This record gives sequence, C-alpha cells and structure tokens, in this order.
Amino acid sequence: MAQRLSEPDLPDDIDVTVLDPSVLQDLRGLAKDNADRVAKHMIMASELLEDDPQLALRHARAAKNRAGRVGVVRETNGVVAYHAGEWKEALSELRAARRMTGGPGLIAVMADAERGMGRPEKALELGRTPEVAELNEADRIELAIVMAGARHDLGQHESALATLDRLGPSLDSEGLEQVRLSYAYADALLALGREEEAKTWFEHVADIDVDGMTDAEDRIAELG
Repeated sequence: MAQRLSEPDLPDDIDVTVLDPSVLQDLRGLAKDNADRVAKHMIMASELLEDDPQLALRHARAAKNRAGRVGVVRETNGVVAYHAGEWKEALSELRAARRMTGGPGLIAVMADAERGMGRPEKALELGRTPEVAELNEADRIELAIVMAGARHDLGQHESALATLDRLGPSLDSEGLEQVRLSYAYADALLALGREEEAKTWFEHVADIDVDGMTDAEDRIAELG
C-alpha cells in the first residue's frame, strides 16, 4: 500500500486505448480499476521517456508494482530502466519478462545493459544464445551494433568490424536501421585507423540520415 501511495500522479485525460490492443489484452487478467491505472502508468512512462527518464521510470515501477506478473509490464519497466541508466534493474526486469513470455525478448537491450555494467564478455554471451536466430532484421542489426561495441570495449577492433561486416553494410543502403549500421561501421573503420574509408561511410550516413539522428556531418568535418 505504501508503494501505491508514493506513485507519481496521473493526468485525468489519459486515453488508455492508445496502447497496443495486445497490451490491453494482457492487462485484462487484472481487476478493471487496477488494469486502468497500470495502462495509464505505462502510457506516461512511454511519453516521458525522452524528456524525463527518471519520472518515466517511476511510472514504469508503479505499473510493475501493480502488475508484476504481466510480462509486457515487466518488459516496459526494463526498457525504461535501461534508458534511465539503471542497468541492473533493466537486466532483472527484462530477464523476468523473457521467462514469462518466451522468445528472444530484447536481447540487444540486455546486452547493452551488460556493457553498461562493465561486462562486455556477458554481452557477447547473450549474442550467442539460440534465440538470436528468431530476431527480425532490425533487431539483428541492433544486436550486431551492441556486439561490435562490446568488442571495442575489449580492444578487439578487428572483430568489431567483422561483426558488422556480417550484416552486409552497403553504400547503396537506406532506411533507419541502415543509418545505424553504417554509422557503427564507419566508427569501426576509424578505430582501425582507416580514416578515408571511415569518411566515405560517414558521408553515406549523412546522405541517408534524413531525420538528422546522427552527428555524421560533424564527424566528416573532424576528418577534414
């Protein structure tokens, strides 16, 4: 009860129907009033994630305290904890969610949380689990970027480049996932001292990064 009294306030005008129908379905096992509050806390956690990750985490925790046996709630808590830099909590919650729901879960997020805790070897172990075969293309790219980062953490820059190479980066590519892959590839080339090649890839990123998500232009300027 004390935990619920300390929950962050909820605005009166939250429309729970904006949640994915599958999430609402998962919450139907709860009492109606409780399900409604859990849904509202999840919505607030999502809306606040970018601007106020700590408050977002308070909402995610409130949802978890009310619905700790619902996998998607635990997964939300884990993702928000990750964005708030609470690596240990993120891993705990995402592991719980995977036990409840099965499947590959958010392996890339879990692996990056391991990196955040200074355990790149553990991140690489996650990248070798059988569930990786179930990932879609976008999630495979995300995981490869994290795996390459873990290799960089260990000073294994050649292995980092090889990890990304297996995803077939191309100077003809486009799309959000390819922006991230190409940027990571440029970074890996730079870590090996291959500056001209890195510059070519940063230029490619700048061309396809229509939303300005990266600092590719700045990286090109730094390379002259």
